[in-house]
Amino acid sequence: MYEYVIEGGYPIQGTITASGNKNAALPCLAATLLTKEPVILHNIPEIQDTNVMIEILKSLGAKVEKLSKNNWKIQCENITTHELPRELTKKVRGSIVFAGPLIARLGKCEMMPPGGDVIGRRRLDTHFLAFEHLGVNISVNGHFSFNANKLVGADIFLDEASVTATENAVMAAVLAEGETIIQNAASEPHIQDLCNMLNSMGAKIKGVGSNILKIEGVKKLGSCEFTIGPDYIEIGSYIGMAAATKGKITIKGIRPEEIRPLKYSFSKLGISWRIDGDALTVPNTQDLKVNADLGNMIPKIDDMPWPGFPADLTSIMTVVATQVEGTVLIFEKMFESRMFFVDKLISMGAKITLCDPHRAVVSGPSMLHGDHLVSPDIRAGMAMVIAAMCAHGKSRISNVYQIERGYEDLVGRLQKLGAHIEKVDVEE
Repeated sequence: MYEYVIEGGYPIQGTITASGNKNAALPCLAATLLTKEPVILHNIPEIQDTNVMIEILKSLGAKVEKLSKNNWKIQCENITTHELPRELTKKVRGSIVFAGPLIARLGKCEMMPPGGDVIGRRRLDTHFLAFEHLGVNISVNGHFSFNANKLVGADIFLDEASVTATENAVMAAVLAEGETIIQNAASEPHIQDLCNMLNSMGAKIKGVGSNILKIEGVKKLGSCEFTIGPDYIEIGSYIGMAAATKGKITIKGIRPEEIRPLKYSFSKLGISWRIDGDALTVPNTQDLKVNADLGNMIPKIDDMPWPGFPADLTSIMTVVATQVEGTVLIFEKMFESRMFFVDKLISMGAKITLCDPHRAVVSGPSMLHGDHLVSPDIRAGMAMVIAAMCAHGKSRISNVYQIERGYEDLVGRLQKLGAHIEKVDVEE
C-alpha cells in the first residue's frame, strides 16, 4: 500500500506535455473488439484504468503489443469469450463500454456491474434503454446478461446525455443493420475521438460533436491508426494547481477549442492564461480574487454536459477557491457524493460550508495546514494533492491508487515541476 507524502509551500514551475485523454482511451481500447484487423493507438495514458482495460482485452483473447511508451497495437482476431473477468470489471467504471462492442461482435456479453469512483448513484438505465432499442435482450440478476440475435438500427432518444451510454450505443450501432439516430447524445471531446476513430475504421457516423448522431450500419470495420487527444481534465487540474500554489506552468499539446469551456469558470476566481499554438501558459502573477456577478452577487461555478464546465473539475475548483480572496458557490449538479470530500479540506483549515450534497460555499483565502487525507476518488484525490501543496507542513494522502487511475506519472511529473512529493510504501 502506497501513500503520498507532500510538503507544502513550494510553487510548481516548468513545462509539461498533456497526457492522452483517459476518457477517450477507455472506449477506444474497447472499440478494437469491433474488427479482426490490427489497430494501432497512440497517446494512451499510462494509468491504472488503461492498464485494467488492456488486461480485460487480453482476457478476451486479444493480442496486445506495446510498441513504445503510450503506443499500443491491438488485434482482436480471435475473441475466445463473451464474459468479462469479474475482478477486473469491478476495478474500473469504464469496463461497461465493453458491452457494446461484444454485443456487436458476438451477439452477447456477460459482466458484473462495473466499479470505479464512488461519487454517488451512477445509473446504467440509459445504456439498457439504448441496447433495447437496437434489439438486445437484457437480464439483470446480480450480473448483466446481454443477448441479441441481430442488431437493427433505431431512432433512440437517450433519457440523459450519458457519456458512456452514448459510447456503448455508437459502438453497437456501427455494425447494426440500417440507420441509427441517437438524440440527446453526449458530445464531449472523448466521444468525438471515439467517433473519429470508428470512422477511420470504416464506420459511417455523421453529426460528430453534436447531440444528434446519425449512424449508417456497415457489415464490418477494418484496421486503423489513431491518436488519442489531450486530456482537458488533466490540463484543468494543472491550471488549478499552478494558480493555487502561485506557480507558473506551460502545458504543451493542448487543443485550444477544448479549453474554452474552462476559461469562464476559472476567470471567476481571477485565473487566466495565454495560449500560443498548442501551448498554454499560466503565469505566476495571478490576482486571485473572486469576480462578483452583476450587483456584487456571489458568483456560482456549476457543471453541465459539454460544452459546459466539466463535472470532473468541480473538486479541483473547490480547493483552488480556498486560496482565492472572496466567496464563491460551487454547485456540483451531476453526482450527489462528489462534494463529501470537503470535510477533509475543512480539517486542514478551509472555510467551506457544505449546504447539501451538491453545493458548497467557499470563502478564502484560507491558510491550510498539513493533515492525513484519504483519497475517495480520482478528482477529489487530485484536489487533496493540490491542498497539500498549498498547506503549511507535511501531509500524507492514502489510497493513492484512486488518483493514479486518472493521472499519469503524477509524482514524477510534480517532482520535475519543483513539488516536494514522495510516494512511499507504508508497509515498509
